[in-house]
Amino acid sequence: MRTDDLDYDLSSELIAQTPIEPRDAARLLILRRDTGELAHRVFGGVGEFLRPGDLLVANESRVIPARLRARKARTGGAVEVLLLRRLDERTWETLVGGKRVRAGTRLEILNESQDCALLAEIVEARESAPRVVRFDQPIEPLFGAVGVTPLPPYIRAPLASPERYQTIYSHTPGSAAAPTAGLHFTPDLMAALRRQGVEFAFVTLHIGLDTFKPIGEDQVEDHRIHTEWCSLSPEVARQINEARLAGRRIIAVGTTSVRVLETAARQSPTSRPLGVQPPACGWQTVSAFEAFSDLFIYPGFQFRVVDAMITNFHLPRSTLLALVSAFAGRDLVFRAYQEAVRERYRFYSFGDAMFIL
Repeated sequence: MRTDDLDYDLSSELIAQTPIEPRDAARLLILRRDTGELAHRVFGGVGEFLRPGDLLVANESRVIPARLRARKARTGGAVEVLLLRRLDERTWETLVGGKRVRAGTRLEILNESQDCALLAEIVEARESAPRVVRFDQPIEPLFGAVGVTPLPPYIRAPLASPERYQTIYSHTPGSAAAPTAGLHFTPDLMAALRRQGVEFAFVTLHIGLDTFKPIGEDQVEDHRIHTEWCSLSPEVARQINEARLAGRRIIAVGTTSVRVLETAARQSPTSRPLGVQPPACGWQTVSAFEAFSDLFIYPGFQFRVVDAMITNFHLPRSTLLALVSAFAGRDLVFRAYQEAVRERYRFYSFGDAMFIL
């Protein structure tokens, strides 16, 4: 597939700069894969399209205050550190902004008063952008003093409350960006869906900033996907396998949940492609796991778990748009995007949502 086939034009005024209030007041575009039908709703009414027994699987990863202000210990030059991935108790893979920040450069990490709160050293400067930084103590206990919640580069408006860039069910810290399809859920909406007979399950995938990186290769298949740490517990595996065996739908809340589910299916020696009937016994859709996933989903991918998907509107030429196009078909997805543009939907992280059935 040519990467150009994932490109589209979007006016900057359609890029949502602030979250909508309340969360479930976002608009919802319904896309039916079997008929191509499109419909317009409000997210708070998503229950109209859900059935008793549906299992919604959401990513409960929590965004960490990953943006750090620093200065060079020797010269005082300004440096910005963005935490990407924890390698061990004191070592992180990072992006570093500043002049001549080489291996061996020592940094002072600053608190709100611009005082040094801890020390760090660049221990590895790789050919690509990430650098490995080792702190003189674990940094997580100091997040409240030194860290700032990072926002995607296309959001320029200040965020009034960092909690608005967290899902209400966020639990396990580790992401540099939010699983944005889940931002639309409120406690009242989730309670109403549970009363309707809809079930919830939670997985974890810690999102890195490569999620915003466009595909640079001419062919989508030549792109090297970023790896992200994810996990699916034995209890959630049981929920999914029982739901599938009972013929109930597995609905992923966001592309990150899709990646966890489809990675888990490939951990299971007895998994099957979607649509193939299971044997009477000895079969499971997914297996529990904890690992880094480099699963790259693009058109031609065979889904084994996901029956439907709730997702936001994604950047052009992105791996996320490739995933959605794999699930619903490129032409149908782009027809839905054109409709969303015509109807003035809000795009990207703080934007509106789409439910692909």
